[in-house]
Amino acid sequence: MDKYECSVCGYIYDPADGDPDNGVAAGTKFEDIPDDWTCPVCGAEKDQFEKVE
Repeated sequence: MDKYECSVCGYIYDPADGDPDNGVAAGTKFEDIPDDWTCPVCGAEKDQFEKVE
């Protein structure tokens, strides 16, 4: 599964870890995260994330 990086603060969303503190279970693909989810570090919108190559 692809990792995604916040273009504002550099936080990396790793699907293997998810974001359990914000209701995103481990194993959740980035595409499957609700659209209203925001970066847990800086609060940036989901559309501010870019796929890590």
